[in-house]
Amino acid sequence: MSIASGPIKRPILTTIVFLVIIVLGVVALSRLAIDLMPEITYPTISVITSYGNVGPQEVEESVTRPIEEALAAVQGVEEINSSSTEGQSQVRVSFTWGTDLDVAANDIRDRIDRVLGRLPEDIDRPQIRKFDLSSFPVVILGVSSTMNPLDLRQIIDDQVKYRLERVAGVAAVDVWGGLSREIHVDLRSDQLKALGLSSAEILAALKNENLNVPAGLYEKGNVDVLVRTQGEYQSLDEIRNTVVTVRQGTPILVKDVAKVTDSWAEVRQLVRIDGKPGLRISINKQSGANTVTVAEAVKEEMARINRDIPQIDLLPIIDTSVYIKKSINNVGSSTVLGGILAVIILFLFLRNISSTLIIATAIPISIIATFGVMYFGGFTLNIITFGGLALGIGMLVDNAIVVLENIYRHREAGNSLIHSAETGTKEVWSAIMASTLTTLVVFFPVVFIRGMSGIMFQ
Repeated sequence: MSIASGPIKRPILTTIVFLVIIVLGVVALSRLAIDLMPEITYPTISVITSYGNVGPQEVEESVTRPIEEALAAVQGVEEINSSSTEGQSQVRVSFTWGTDLDVAANDIRDRIDRVLGRLPEDIDRPQIRKFDLSSFPVVILGVSSTMNPLDLRQIIDDQVKYRLERVAGVAAVDVWGGLSREIHVDLRSDQLKALGLSSAEILAALKNENLNVPAGLYEKGNVDVLVRTQGEYQSLDEIRNTVVTVRQGTPILVKDVAKVTDSWAEVRQLVRIDGKPGLRISINKQSGANTVTVAEAVKEEMARINRDIPQIDLLPIIDTSVYIKKSINNVGSSTVLGGILAVIILFLFLRNISSTLIIATAIPISIIATFGVMYFGGFTLNIITFGGLALGIGMLVDNAIVVLENIYRHREAGNSLIHSAETGTKEVWSAIMASTLTTLVVFFPVVFIRGMSGIMFQ
């Protein structure tokens, strides 16, 4: 039984198969992720090292250059760029496209471990970060309120941030602006000189006293009780009364050489919402998460937060899902419009309603079936996949016209409907297959394109 005669002689089975395909396609469409472009992993890894209160030149000589020399030997490196600023070194390593970044990151980590002994002791451990589009915020919220800026920041950190972090698909939530509480210990230089003390001694005393230390286990019958000493500061007076040293039997306290105040951290970022001081909350999605779904979930949680905490007002400032939905809707509507125009042109040339309806029915069924393949293949609805669907519609219409015209020719010759359908399809299916394969061969070289374009079209 040939490909053409099978569906014709078993119409019930054919109908059931197509119904199953349609159902699978519709379900798959409802679950397909929507994004602007296919998920692309750029072959770039950055090594960021903090070296506080050190000038750019010192950072360059003592941190950046040793790291550059170590990373130059990593396999697959295409280019190394670095920048040294006050208190920070950043080395960006670009690899050839197709490099496994997990393997490259492990190799970089090993190289850095080897060179750590040559780096200054008081640097922070170098951080390795992969360049990922998901690291860019998908939603940025603004926070406005008439509250005290210090209290506002406290509410956001304690009551709002964790609620946004638990939204499905959210990877990180960063808060910018406002005032963060900070305890200041302002040393009096004249008192320090008079008592012969240094700032390092004050710092050491504060560190040693502000500790919770485990004290082991206390066994009481069949019960083990975990014991710990609580030494963290609970009030300003505890800080003021911290003993720095003892001179001639007299303790010297922190309050004798410093002024302790409850203040806020230095303001380095100023955020204004509608001209008034406010906060900015940036929300990053997890790698592979659906941008539109995450953004919608965040906005739903934002509405609940506004309802539960009336003292603050959260509003979306930047929402990347809006642009994505507009772009996808434009491409999708253009694809649908193209299909409708194709059907109209077919009717004008064929002048046969039944033939036109057959092709018009084949277009949506084929597209719906494609949604199922896309879902199980891990694809997303984006500009590239919509472009492929538009191309597929054109090829589908071309092939359908050839088959219908040949079937129509047999019908005009006086053959029965079933015989015309079977014979007409058999006669042209090989030619249609050759034509389709020819089109595929034209696009086959895309597989060999290197760089970002090659990754995108794969």
